[in-house]
Amino acid sequence: MTSLVPMLALLWSRAAWIVFATLLVVCSTSMTPAQTEGVFGDSAADPVKLFEHGQNAHAHGDLVKALEFYEEAIKVRPEFPEAEFQRGIVLVACGRLAEAESGFRRAIELRRDWASPYSALGALLVRLNRDREADPLLRQALKLDGQNNVALRVLADLRLHAGDVREALELARRATGDKEAPASAWILRAMAERAAQDSVGATASLNSALQIEPGNVAALIERAELRVDNGDYEHAIEDLKAAERIKKGDQNILSRLAAAYERAGKPEEARRIAEGAGLVKPEEPATNGAIKVIGTPEEIEEANSEDRSKARQALEKLLGQNPRNAMLLARLGASYRTDDPARSLDFYRSAAEIQPNNPDYAAGYGSALVQARRFLDAVTILGRAITMAPNNYPAHANLATALYELKQYSAALTEYEWLLKTKPDLGVAYYFIATAHDYLGEYDQALVSYETFLAHADVKTNQLEIDKVKLRLPSLRRQIQLKQGVKHKQ
Repeated sequence: MTSLVPMLALLWSRAAWIVFATLLVVCSTSMTPAQTEGVFGDSAADPVKLFEHGQNAHAHGDLVKALEFYEEAIKVRPEFPEAEFQRGIVLVACGRLAEAESGFRRAIELRRDWASPYSALGALLVRLNRDREADPLLRQALKLDGQNNVALRVLADLRLHAGDVREALELARRATGDKEAPASAWILRAMAERAAQDSVGATASLNSALQIEPGNVAALIERAELRVDNGDYEHAIEDLKAAERIKKGDQNILSRLAAAYERAGKPEEARRIAEGAGLVKPEEPATNGAIKVIGTPEEIEEANSEDRSKARQALEKLLGQNPRNAMLLARLGASYRTDDPARSLDFYRSAAEIQPNNPDYAAGYGSALVQARRFLDAVTILGRAITMAPNNYPAHANLATALYELKQYSAALTEYEWLLKTKPDLGVAYYFIATAHDYLGEYDQALVSYETFLAHADVKTNQLEIDKVKLRLPSLRRQIQLKQGVKHKQ
């Protein structure tokens, strides 16, 4: 069993939850304006009462009515910063962002010592990819109110985006100091801690996020990736299974789960997951004269045990009786891959030498080379596997990873595009295609592929990749505007 998806380097997160995460009500594009005194009753001439009615409607999710009351309050009292601010919040929820920006700016003009409109405007500008304008507004909000949680989180995200891990982490820690901090704040802190190479702290922060929101898929996936990095495959698999129960049948989660099983030395389980998810085709019955295994039923049963140590001992015993059995050699290669890569390579190499025309054994050998980060050797072996079996999906997937890690991005693009043609729903392939173009300085193609990825990505299961793309897009667009990249070199 070979790697099914390329290794995902989880960097930083431009969190989609930052901007007004609690405003989930979708507003109608057309709103009925306040027209008659009868609509507002005895409160028509009292801006404070109108504002209170607006807040009440707002709290009950009636954004249309809330907007009517806020706007009427502003008509009665043109200099009413609180009403301008709340009106701006409603307008953001309704997607009327230009009007919301004007409202927040008006609130700041009327009351310059109030942090909330500064932080709201800063968050809105980040959403509009206007980071440079947002930064001073967020800092002013914190100058006025050092515990403004929106400003802390959004500014932490900006600093992480800028590569200032130290300040990002300091801001994220302040944000999580709030007893009411949401799970998303803890995820942001975890990503800052991971960028600072503090895997222990990142794990603790993700645990806190999951205590607040046990079903947070992004937190489960992020924690699973941390656990895989630390070799804790058992608990990584538990996290991925929990994420998949929430997002039933999601191929992105299942591909991660299959990869975790593979790295845990359980290739059969990895293939079962991959086949069930449609990531690879079911294995065909052996027709190449495979050698029958000589052994007792008990020995064969032990060789298939879920207990890796027990299965490994049984496999080695069977191999003593079947020294030229390539299947047993490949099974042992998978078993030793994570804790003894050198021995794993020997087993896989022997299997491939015994049956040099078996593309699966060649692909397994190439997968072990990728696992050992011997990417140059892997390219040769995997190329041979693909020559024998042009449609061997695992071989293509591992070859894509090896070429990408060797920074042979043009060649990697060919493999990722093949994967995408074979599995059109493999949206994450657009991400690697985009980053390959990006590294090559092909910024126009990178932008198209990033946007295509965002169009195909699932906001729950691809949240980590989505966040990384959103971190990159503002600077990428600026580079294109400045005519940078290979397309514009003389």
